[in-house]
Amino acid sequence: MTFGFAVRGDEQAAKRTVKSACGTFRLLGSAVSVTQDPELLRRLLRAKDRMTAAPHEAWPIRRLARVAGASEAHFARAFKEAFGAPPHRFLLTLRIERASTLLRETERPIAEIALCCGWASLGTFGRTFRDVTGVSPTECRQRAQTGRETEVPACFARDGRRPDLNIAVSEKRARDGGGTSRTETKERSDE
Repeated sequence: MTFGFAVRGDEQAAKRTVKSACGTFRLLGSAVSVTQDPELLRRLLRAKDRMTAAPHEAWPIRRLARVAGASEAHFARAFKEAFGAPPHRFLLTLRIERASTLLRETERPIAEIALCCGWASLGTFGRTFRDVTGVSPTECRQRAQTGRETEVPACFARDGRRPDLNIAVSEKRARDGGGTSRTETKERSDE
């Protein structure tokens, strides 16, 4: 038995309908038709819930696949099809959201926030946070303290702060010209 749905007809009209009914809607990927076994979807949701409950832990594909009772490759494909983003990108979104909240609402040191959100390196945390949000962790905290964020309903504020991870961070960095690729690094070391 399989469960599926398909968007038929004018795709733009379907997007407008969802947008007007739900407020803000972001389409991740081009998942126009999905057909998956309900049991598999339950197992994928179990893995997603485990990541959501403990985003600070290491969640390699092998561990997630074990939780979902699927092979690693099948789990990665099915997760992306079901939720619109690969598992690593979903986890990164959770970590960035939690770090942003802690930066805005607490006075904890940035290094402590990085560690409790799952980063092993402060440098990696700072670079990834800046790449995803557009501001450094320090700037995020300063903006919250100076009140540069205007009062808006909480649901709109959360959606506005949600990291836009439609592409991988490394792809975003390369597109924006702010990072180096492996070939550029290798060329520099050869000089």
